[in-house]
Parts: sequence; structure tokens; C-alpha cells
Amino acid sequence: MPNAQLTIDPAFRVAPADRRIFGSFVEHMGRCVYGGVYEPGHPSADRRGLRRDVLDLTRELGVSVVRYPGGNFVSSYRWEDGVGPAGDRPRRLDLAWKTIETNEFGLDEFMTWASEAGVEPMMAVNLGTRGVTEALDLLEYTNHPGGTQLSDLRRKHGAEQPYGVRLWCLGNEMDGPWQVGHKTADEYGRLAAETARAMKMIDPSISLVACGSSGRGMPTFAAWEATVLEHTYEHVDYISAHTYYDPSDGDRASLLASAVDMDAFITEVVATADYVGAKLRQKRKLKISFDEWNVWYQSRLQSDLDRRGWVEAPALIEDDYTAVDAVVVGDLLITLLRHADRIGVACQAQLANVIAPIRTRNGGPAWRQSIFHPFALTARYARGTVLRTEPTGPTYETRRYGDVPALDTVAVHDEETGELAVFAVNRSSQDVPLDLDLRGLPGLRAEAHTTVAAGTDPDATNTEADPERVTPRDLTTPTVDGGRASVLLPATSWNLLRFVPAP
Repeated sequence: MPNAQLTIDPAFRVAPADRRIFGSFVEHMGRCVYGGVYEPGHPSADRRGLRRDVLDLTRELGVSVVRYPGGNFVSSYRWEDGVGPAGDRPRRLDLAWKTIETNEFGLDEFMTWASEAGVEPMMAVNLGTRGVTEALDLLEYTNHPGGTQLSDLRRKHGAEQPYGVRLWCLGNEMDGPWQVGHKTADEYGRLAAETARAMKMIDPSISLVACGSSGRGMPTFAAWEATVLEHTYEHVDYISAHTYYDPSDGDRASLLASAVDMDAFITEVVATADYVGAKLRQKRKLKISFDEWNVWYQSRLQSDLDRRGWVEAPALIEDDYTAVDAVVVGDLLITLLRHADRIGVACQAQLANVIAPIRTRNGGPAWRQSIFHPFALTARYARGTVLRTEPTGPTYETRRYGDVPALDTVAVHDEETGELAVFAVNRSSQDVPLDLDLRGLPGLRAEAHTTVAAGTDPDATNTEADPERVTPRDLTTPTVDGGRASVLLPATSWNLLRFVPAP
């Protein structure tokens, strides 16, 4: 395999790495809530039923913002069901995931959990079966200080101070025919604009996310964004994007190049948003809230739904992630960082059990899945300014995306500390030597080379019995000589190269 080349220069600035890029997602789906973040009676649970082992792992993961309560779930959700005395809350049918929702865990419990986890809450309002009034009621309950019916109700429920939620999603995936209350782009755009305008009358400090396409492959993609934004552009701050990559077809070469598709998706949404902005004579540039993304064995979902009746918190799409999946997740994070100038929020879906980096057993332990590690390390070390990188090197052929680069990279430079983090994925099945030119940042020495590699055991997973099978490992630290360094990127691997100022 020929050497790859990469030049790092602080002049090639993209934007600061927004901490909101390292978001996650808690939906009332499967065991994400019940048996995930919340399980009264569990050995680790606190007096409120919050699993402390999951809280500890959430903090270790480095999550910054968490979207709640859905997802498809929100499109028929009544937020009032989840406040007040737990014994008085109604049991409802959840149409999205064919379950019975007990409402034992709701808005107030989530806000308590978010505070304990040290994450920013991101709330979604129901624009499927509800509308402007219900969104305003929810906002009044969460953010108004007091002296009104709903803000005083929050205080009666034990939250004297307002929750101060700053991020709000105007519905979820309203382009999808599977969504309860599915609408056309014009129907949704008008409703979203009216809701946004009214919500900002109550609290003009909030930021709002309009629903974009639930996938680049949707037949309405781009036309949906254009129509929705013509209604909402002046009222919202973000347009959403969702994507999942399914390994089920066995096409590993294409799976490893999934970031090529995500990159194109972002570029096309930005182009569409900028077109509408130009058409409306708007100087402000909208950002993207990539508030659902992950690897997901989606082909398994329907059988999970079909084989059972209406039950509480079933085990649903609890995918066991492989070493290859970890490399893909690391590459998707590289893509999000590379577009830091236009990605303002991103949420990996979901946090616990449901297509998640954290797995648990009811009454038992919690453990880290393989995909936990690239997320945690990226969140920890991607601090500062994202630098544009243009690696050169070998390519390989994929069935889905044609000829793609074997190497994908991004760099983040912390100007305060002088530290540099280079994130690199080798998608190929061979080791790739990488030559780094660091002369634009003189005086650096290499601190560490950490990898999550799948080359020798691509199907390895972490399980309750063997929770450390796929973990990061440190390789030989490269030497920086004359502003240059060389490293060997293992086959099918995600890599973190850290450089610090020499003493």
C-alpha cells in the first residue's frame, strides 16, 4: 500500500468545534428509558430510579446535549401525561413502537436526569397529532419563571426554577409516511412557521429546529427542505438531517465508506438551505442539526415489531456493535467535525440499549459497546478549531459509492493549549503508512497514537460476559523530526494522533 500524505496548517480553519456536535438521544423506545437510564430497584439506582451506572457511562462518553422524548414517539405524545404524581399518570398506547407507555418517566424525570448527567436538554414538540397550543403550553411549563397556570404547575411539581430549555425540535421526521400525523412539505412548513413564531413570543432566546428529510434517499429529499424553509427560514435556526447505515447486506467495503454518503448529504442540505436563503434575500446562514445518526441494522426492526403484541418496554433493536461498526462511527464523527462551520448540533441515536453505545441488563450491569470508544475519545480531544485536511493516498472500490479514498481525516487545534488532535480512519483492508507534515505548527511532539482496529477481528463485539473485547489500544508513538512524522494506520481502523507542545 503506497504512503498517504497529510499536511496540517492552522491557516486552513473551518470553525470552532461546537460541543453540541457530541449529542445523544433518549427516546421512549424499547429499553432506552425503562431499563436504560431509569430502573427503580436496580442496585445502582438512586432514590429517583435513575441508574447511576448509566449516568457514569454517559459522563464518560462525553455527551453534551440529549434530544428527548423522540423520535417517532413524539408524534403522538401528550407531554402532560409525564408530569405530576407518577401514580396518577395514564397508561397509553404508543403507536410508533407498538408498546404500552406507562408514563412513569416523563418530562420532570428527564430534566432531573439531564442535570445529573451534566447534559443540555433538547426537547421535541409534537406536531404530528398536536400543534401550536400544545407547543406553547410545554414551553410555558418548562421555561416561564412563574405566575401562570403552567409555570406554577411546574413549581408545584417540585421545580421552583424554570428548566430553561434552549433547543427545540419542531416535530420529528414529518416527511415520513410512517410518522403519525405525516404531512406534506407545505402543510408541515406552515404549521412549523406558526409554531416557531408563537414560541419565540414566549421566549425569544430559544433556538428552533425545522424538520428536514429523514434520509437522503427519501423521494422528496431537497424539495422537502426547499419548501419547508420557504415557510420557516426567518423563524428557525437549524434544519434537521437524519441518516442511518445498515450493515445487514454484508457489503463491508461500502459500509466502511458510509461517511462519503453523509458528506454528500450535508453538502446538499447546505446548498438547498443557501438557495432558499438567497431567494428570500436572507443574509443569515442556517445550520444543520444532524439530530439522528448511527449504524443501525434496520432490516431487523419489522420482525421485532411483528412478533409481539402491546407490551411495556420490550427489547427492541438492541444491536450488538462490531469492531467494524466502531470504525464507521468514528468516520461519521470525522465528517461532522469537517463540516463544523454548518453543523451546529448532532445527536447519535440512541444513548442506551436501542442502537446505542451503552448496553444494560435489567437488574444487571451496564457496559460499553464498541462504538462507545471513538465517540468518547473524539468528544474528549476534539477541542478548539477544526482545521481542513486534504489527505492524498490510495483508494479502493465499493459497490455503493464507486472509488473512494482509503483514508479520511480531520484535525482539531486547541490554540489555548497548543495541542493538536488528528483523527484518521483507514477504511481499507491493508495497513496504510501516513506521512504527516506539521511544519505549520512548529514545536510539537507526539503524545500518543490510539486506535480502535477491526482488521484482525472485524466481527468482535462487547458483551456482558466479555465487555472489554473491543477497546482502544495505544500504538508506538511517532517521532516528530523537522516538523514531520510518520505513522502506520492499521487495516480497517479508527485512529487518534495527539500532539502537544514540546517542553
